[in-house]
Amino acid sequence: MALEIKQQLRLSQQLIMTPQLQQAIKLLQLSRLELLENLHQELEANPVLEEALSEDLEASQVEKTEGGSEAEVEDRQPEVNIGEQAFENMDWDNYLNDYYTPRSEDISEDRDIPSYENMVSKKTSLTDHLMWQLSLSNLTPEEERMGSEIIGNLDGNGYLKASLEEISQSTGLDMDLAERVLKRIQEFDPLGVASRDLKECLLIQARHLTHSNPWVESIILDHLNSLETKNYQAIARALQAPIEEIIPAIEVILHLDPKPGRLYSDEESQYISPDIFVYKVGEEVHIVLNEDGLPRLRINAFYKQALSQRGAVSETTRDYIQEKLRSAIWLIKSIHQRQRTIYRVAESIFKFQHDFLDHGISHLKPLILKDVAEEVQMHESTISRVTTNKYVHTPQGIFELKFFFNSSLAGANGETVASESVKERIRLLISGEDQTHPLSDQELTELLLKENIHIARRTVAKYREALGLLPSNKRKKIPMEQWMRSK
Repeated sequence: MALEIKQQLRLSQQLIMTPQLQQAIKLLQLSRLELLENLHQELEANPVLEEALSEDLEASQVEKTEGGSEAEVEDRQPEVNIGEQAFENMDWDNYLNDYYTPRSEDISEDRDIPSYENMVSKKTSLTDHLMWQLSLSNLTPEEERMGSEIIGNLDGNGYLKASLEEISQSTGLDMDLAERVLKRIQEFDPLGVASRDLKECLLIQARHLTHSNPWVESIILDHLNSLETKNYQAIARALQAPIEEIIPAIEVILHLDPKPGRLYSDEESQYISPDIFVYKVGEEVHIVLNEDGLPRLRINAFYKQALSQRGAVSETTRDYIQEKLRSAIWLIKSIHQRQRTIYRVAESIFKFQHDFLDHGISHLKPLILKDVAEEVQMHESTISRVTTNKYVHTPQGIFELKFFFNSSLAGANGETVASESVKERIRLLISGEDQTHPLSDQELTELLLKENIHIARRTVAKYREALGLLPSNKRKKIPMEQWMRSK
């Protein structure tokens, strides 16, 4: 076989992700707060970028510098000329004594100012609250070390997530000491903290209540499952006690806290600043981007002038400024492109979901990314990036943009219904039900069928769980007094 070397000309297209394009894509999927942080970082890193003042403020400053208003001119008084002789005759010693005396009063004022730590607010956590009680418990150093280890192994609800054997091994202390300290901590506030399971938690709280019902502890120990399903007759039969004595005991248990550590939760509320405002004036929908707080970027005039003058800066400096200038221009263009894209996508979404603005979630229509992508002539991945972490303020409240994309379900006469609308309908049906006879999933399915929404029972159960609603047997509420009178 003969080997031969040939030269061929091949023409091909290749898509390359430049760093600038990667930056534009990254900016597109940032939330408003993340974009603010990113812009401030760019302002600090790139000297060519600067934050522009508002045009009105600049205009007013220009007017002032060019001459000021007529009133200011009339009020302007001629300057008082003081001869050099006046300065020569001035008593500078008295002047300095009057105006430059040591500021001893300021020093005393500094002592009265509270420390910085006193001005910073901090929410008390469960660990802080228990450690504070532990420090007041007059324990030995070994007991305090064991107590710290136990408190450190509590979860957010206040339950002990490590066994005493593991804690004993990690501290090198014996089990008797661990048991003794655990019982001491379980008497701390909130009652029931450091319990190992729900039964122990409820028992600790029940033993500290001033009630005289003897069935409370028995129900907690042996009949929690029947209590969960509200099968009170089964509890009465098992305990061989009249139902009139069981019902008050159940009322006592229902007032106990199954998650005592929840009061000291570290979770903080997250406040949302919408990226878009949507207003409806008559039949027209107005989209307004929230640019409050976003810095208006521009190129620093000093660096533009330095580049325009030959020989003003060295070649190395010129290259550095040009590199930063290209980066700054691309960033400004990317931000403008981001804002235009968000506006077009929001405008398209509310073109499809026009009825939502008047009637709420029940009038949402099925919508997928492809519908909006074809409307604005962009790729679906771009629509997905735009709707990520973006929130819109509408007359119906604040929603994430992704909320308006719903799968479709079969409706009457071949029509389709949005899944979020069906969830909202299920929520309304359950909120309006008779709590003594709650609607089962099958009954919900039949009610939806009467409204021409064809949906399976298991789909109803899935949507109900997604809404965080319990099944009918756990939603059932028994009016105790009425029920006892009927018995």
